[in-house]
Amino acid sequence: MQWALTVAVIVAGALTIRPMGFSGRGLAVAALFVINSAALLARGLPEAKVSQRAAVVWLTLGIFAAAALMAVSRSGSSYLFAFFIAGHIGYRLETRSALVLATFCSLLCGGVLYFRLGPGHHELSWVLGLTTGTPALGGIATRTRQRAVEAALAAAESAERAARAEARTAVLTERSRIARDVHDVLAHSLAGINMQLELADALLETGDLEKVREANDKAHSMVKESLKQAQWTVHALREDTLPLVETLTAMLESSGHHDVLTVTGTVRQVPARITQNLLRIAQESLTNAARYAPGGEVVMELTFAASSTVLKIRNRPATRTVTVGVGSGMGLIGMRERVALLGGTIIAGPVTEGPGQGDWEVKAVIPE
Repeated sequence: MQWALTVAVIVAGALTIRPMGFSGRGLAVAALFVINSAALLARGLPEAKVSQRAAVVWLTLGIFAAAALMAVSRSGSSYLFAFFIAGHIGYRLETRSALVLATFCSLLCGGVLYFRLGPGHHELSWVLGLTTGTPALGGIATRTRQRAVEAALAAAESAERAARAEARTAVLTERSRIARDVHDVLAHSLAGINMQLELADALLETGDLEKVREANDKAHSMVKESLKQAQWTVHALREDTLPLVETLTAMLESSGHHDVLTVTGTVRQVPARITQNLLRIAQESLTNAARYAPGGEVVMELTFAASSTVLKIRNRPATRTVTVGVGSGMGLIGMRERVALLGGTIIAGPVTEGPGQGDWEVKAVIPE
């Protein structure tokens, strides 16, 4: 549309502005017509390639050329150049500069017509000259609207980038959760099974088949336990809600500990995320107790407080000697990460005072 209007003004000027020739006043009119046409065509230059200072100089020269064309021409549509250049002043320049230059355009063109500096201007009122700067207001309005649209688009793009970043963070968080679950199920279970199989292999050399059978049975028992843990993991990944008290009881029984769960407070259904993470903490604690303190007594307490749920697992020292390798520490890290995601606190370490001195205790407090 802009190019079409620009070409229309230039064509109208070429057909109507007189005199136009190769000598005298006609040559001056032709030269000014070319300058005005060039100033008008320059509207198509990208803003990024023309500085504000260069735009002020170019548009100021355009105003002088438009006023001069009105002064030397005898008839035609020379005043159209002033109108269109003024409109572009409002669009291209900042508001203050645009208003100053548009006012100058009106006064200059109005003065040309008022003082009748050129031939044939008795047909045009000097008021027409004063109105040549008014299109700048339309240019300012157009520029303001375009800037608002650009700002809205930039805000939308920024919001989209933020949404993508949030989605990526959620994906990474979910991956971390799955990694913790896989570690809880596989790392400890396979380590325990491998330890029993190595023990059975070592006992074969002694010929003690009874102990070999015992180690083999223990490995089979741990495989069954691993399958149960895998089922719990599938439930957690599917966000299925498991009954907290019943599942803790089943965990203790499958690990060989009976009647060691104490429940305090009014039992209630807690949110699924809290249930899943408390079960994982219990699973990790029981696995560590079986690995590092075999034969030791295990006591579990679940407290439903007014604004939190508290799970405490304490195990006594081992009653038999078992050689284990150095752990990766991922289990305790996973516990702390789970509790931190829920805004709770966790303490995991040896009891250093009181009647349970020497025990290992894990205590998780999850707010609701």
